[in-house]
Amino acid sequence: MGLLRTDETWLDERWADPAGRVLVIAGTRVRPGPEGLEWVPTADAPDGVRLLLGERSGTTWWAVIVPGELAKAEPERWLPLRGLLPFLTGERTGERTGEAPLVFHALGLAEWHWAHRFCPRCGGALTSRAAGHELVCVDCGKPQFPRSDPAVIMLIAAGDPGSPEERCLLGRNHSWPPGRFSTLAGFCEPGESLEDAVRREVLEETGVVVGEVRYFGNQPWPLPSSLMLGFHGRAVTEDIRLEDHDVEDARWFTRAEMRRQAADGTLVLPGGVSISRSLVEDWYGGPLPGSW
Repeated sequence: MGLLRTDETWLDERWADPAGRVLVIAGTRVRPGPEGLEWVPTADAPDGVRLLLGERSGTTWWAVIVPGELAKAEPERWLPLRGLLPFLTGERTGERTGEAPLVFHALGLAEWHWAHRFCPRCGGALTSRAAGHELVCVDCGKPQFPRSDPAVIMLIAAGDPGSPEERCLLGRNHSWPPGRFSTLAGFCEPGESLEDAVRREVLEETGVVVGEVRYFGNQPWPLPSSLMLGFHGRAVTEDIRLEDHDVEDARWFTRAEMRRQAADGTLVLPGGVSISRSLVEDWYGGPLPGSW
């Protein structure tokens, strides 16, 4: 698909296909309809920056970026990614829907276009090419490409693995509503291994020392342009010391406490589309009630 992004004849043919579908993005926001996200036919798409998202099951999927002022006129209807998460999760299964990778791709590119409007070399204006996957300076010709920043997200456990006394560490941000907790996370620093980033972030945010670190999985996350790399870790110490201003509270939860509090709503866990939820439920051993 990458090679086809510069094939203008192929792109024009696919855009003319009535089966093609387009997600309209105002700046970095999307307006869902009553039945979910609206993918309009290419013939009904507004003018804007076209993004080729890919092909699947005989359908070519696109996004079109229009000016963000459209979203400012109706802020309650045009939602950022976090507001779209309920539309990207199956109501019954809690699993990610087939739309999620396409939406993550689209919003990641839209965020990149929004944040990169001028050439970092000469300050000239940037124009889109390669179906939205490249920006080139109109003055010096230097191209810019999307990049993903590595970030670690981790579930840290303590106690005998699998025992009733085993517990995991969750934290919360100052700005979150009461009861909302999640796994810890942070960006990698230059020259740092992923495992050391896990240990450093947990130590900085909670004072807990982490020993063993095991890779779990990953998830692209365009808030902004991040690749979330998930890990399980084992705590060497358990005393919590909050010195990072980003973390308001951090607590250890046994499985029984987590189940009980999630059921009564006093503990609100991340949504099913997020890797944070996957880390928590992998440790817990199955689905949990409630989500953001």
